[in-house]
Amino acid sequence: MDTIIKYCRALLLQFTDETIKMRLRLSKHISKAQWIFFLIKKEFLTQRIKIMEEISREDIKNIIPHRDPFLLIDKIIEVEPGRKIKAVKYVREQEYYFKGHFPSNPIMPGVLIVETIAQAGAVLALMMPENKGKLVLFAGIDKARFKKIVKPGDELLVEVELENLRRNIGRAKGRATVRNETACTVEIMFVLS
Repeated sequence: MDTIIKYCRALLLQFTDETIKMRLRLSKHISKAQWIFFLIKKEFLTQRIKIMEEISREDIKNIIPHRDPFLLIDKIIEVEPGRKIKAVKYVREQEYYFKGHFPSNPIMPGVLIVETIAQAGAVLALMMPENKGKLVLFAGIDKARFKKIVKPGDELLVEVELENLRRNIGRAKGRATVRNETACTVEIMFVLS
């Protein structure tokens, strides 16, 4: 998050008091702070700034309400706020679902791969300031395709791209890969409540 703060400071230095006064004359109904916030938000949306610092599992818990054993994401490695996200899930041998799916040939269930993609999408949606504190729920799962078996020891790389978010309904495309091979692709629809 320090990256965001540094960027905001650099952005603020570009706007002198004269620039802000000139713009405030055009719009007398907003405060200087509101105008600066608007400019920062606009800059983030137009520049599609990447946050390259990793977001840890503990920080993820501050964004989404999921907890063990159902918090499936281990870290976020890249975010473009409001646009896309990359996350990592380490598939460990001691995962609870391997005891029954299948003991002699452990395979990560496809529904949990889709859930991992959905959790990454939830982080992306909830990182937007206007969605902070909301709950993200499934509204639909479309075109789910499973192309590779995910086994213990694999590192699942999850990529989610937000396609549309209006009011409280959104649509995103997700993809999970293992060693650059696609394991799953899916389109998800969600509701913010």
